[in-house]
Amino acid sequence: MDNKLPEEWVCSTISSIANVKGGKRLPKGTSFSNSPTNHPYLRVTDFQDGNIITLGLKYIDEDTFNDISTYTINKGDLYISIAGTIGLVGSIPDYLDGASLTENAAKICDIEINKNYLKFFLNSNYAKNQFIEKTVSSGQPKLALFRIRDCELFVAPLTEQKVIAEKLDSLLAQVESTKARLESIPGILKQFRQSVLAAAVSGELTEDWRGTKELIGWREETIGTVADVSTGTTPKRTENKFWDGGDIPWLTSAATGKSFTYEAEQFVTEQAVKECSLKVFPEGTLLLAMYGEGKTRGQVTEMKISAACNQACAAITIHDKAIDLTFLKFILISNYEETRRAAAGGNQPNLNLKKVRDIPIPLPSIEEQEEIVRRVEELFGFADKVAAQVKTAMESVNHLTQSILAQAFSGELTKDWREQNPDLISGENSAAALLERIKAERAKLKPTQQPRELTKKATKS
Repeated sequence: MDNKLPEEWVCSTISSIANVKGGKRLPKGTSFSNSPTNHPYLRVTDFQDGNIITLGLKYIDEDTFNDISTYTINKGDLYISIAGTIGLVGSIPDYLDGASLTENAAKICDIEINKNYLKFFLNSNYAKNQFIEKTVSSGQPKLALFRIRDCELFVAPLTEQKVIAEKLDSLLAQVESTKARLESIPGILKQFRQSVLAAAVSGELTEDWRGTKELIGWREETIGTVADVSTGTTPKRTENKFWDGGDIPWLTSAATGKSFTYEAEQFVTEQAVKECSLKVFPEGTLLLAMYGEGKTRGQVTEMKISAACNQACAAITIHDKAIDLTFLKFILISNYEETRRAAAGGNQPNLNLKKVRDIPIPLPSIEEQEEIVRRVEELFGFADKVAAQVKTAMESVNHLTQSILAQAFSGELTKDWREQNPDLISGENSAAALLERIKAERAKLKPTQQPRELTKKATKS
């Protein structure tokens, strides 16, 4: 951010316009209440995107609250995380008025400028970079309170602060709305691809090509009738002769996370192949994960290398010229959920070679298969282009927030407004005059201190 400010602005510090106070560590042995009480306890994990996430909010009982009651945060205060994810800033909503605050956060209170203006400034890279640079580390990195107080702050005239805050509210809301729409597109594209595959394997996609809804030339087969299905094994890890210096690619079900497999992370030796009866499958083999945690089971990859595999994979090698490799791959991808449901029960449901061989496949003529593959790849290519455009747009949007904040706190966002309203930013309305008033008001509130000598005499008497 350019430090050249409009003439009516002043570069000051947080301490000139607000107080910064830390939170409080809970007494040793304190446990949170199992049900909500009148005393929520705010932690850094509750801070997200300028808001308080109430899901998972913790509460303390009356006695614990009384022990730390001087470390509360009130509606209108700003919070800032000083440990963990440093620099998270947001406002305290009305319903959390009087909540207790963790020692890993601080409150910015008694704010004497526009609070939204200050919140937006603290969320700018100019402020965040100051916090990062001033973070000290003795184990867990932490931001000292005096570092927050010393943070440079660009103070605009009070009326202009309000205008800036309102403009930022509107502009950043539009950015968030755009971001939300962009974030929804990958899900839409996933549904699109699933619909394309469903249409492909049902014959709907090539209905116009056939000239009829009837599936003329289609027949039902199983994987076992058109391909060889086998698996591998895992050579003993303790036998160095099976692993050391190996140059034969050896795959696990982790490889099925990608559509194509071009390389292996592990290799075995020729001795392992011979003594462990490993089969090296040719390029063009489809690997189907027969078991695995999460979403792994049922995934499929096409091998672009010759490789052996472990017992968690079913290697499917086509032996019938009546089926196209890519068409079979599309069937397996389309049948992902059905394949998973076919797994046996237990703590971790698994497929087996018989179940894989019995997977049904619709089989049109080889000419229609090739047409289906062409159309699917064309539609998937379109989806890939959209996905790339969305990714680029998302990167731009993610930079847009900080770009807008930079314009706001350089005065660029309100340049025209200042030209149209010179009386609202000059003289008694200037930032310099505002800071002088704040300084004078604070001086009035400070308790009058007696000279040290008079204090000593009063003590002796």
